[in-house]
Amino acid sequence: MRQDARENRERILAAADRVFGAQGEAGSTEEVARLAGVGIATVFRHFPTKEALIEAALVRHFTGLLDQTRTATAAPDPATAFSALVRDMIERGASKLTLASMLGEPPPAVVTVAGELKAAVATALRRAQAAGAVRADVDVEEIYLLIRGLAQTTAAAPVSPAVLDRAIDVILTGFATR
Repeated sequence: MRQDARENRERILAAADRVFGAQGEAGSTEEVARLAGVGIATVFRHFPTKEALIEAALVRHFTGLLDQTRTATAAPDPATAFSALVRDMIERGASKLTLASMLGEPPPAVVTVAGELKAAVATALRRAQAAGAVRADVDVEEIYLLIRGLAQTTAAAPVSPAVLDRAIDVILTGFATR
């Protein structure tokens, strides 16, 4: 793929995440094209259907988090890296949930990368626990439950960034060793 085509694809996926993540079904491919700065034909050349575009945006979302998580597992300060990861997953979670809800049954590519992400988050969690920063009795399932809970809440009823930031602080404090 040519460099300009790769750049167009990335801009389209970023725009799709913003448009569909915020507007759900009401979002349009035309709005995605406008936001990406390309024509609608370019969008459909890369993604022949709206569903293909949404699936690719969701895979991009998970892949970005997976890259961030892998970086966190190698960070010199596992506690700070883990906290930043949880914070980002919560802050971006509403968009992910909205995209996922538009697909119904998750496609295999989404299931695969989501599974890889969860395994990497578990590794980052174990590193933070080994450093003594996160309680030993916290499991990745509890982490995901709390991330999903805040993400679903903010997807249904958006809150101010300050309120969300404080709520995330409460969760992170609950994970911390006493």
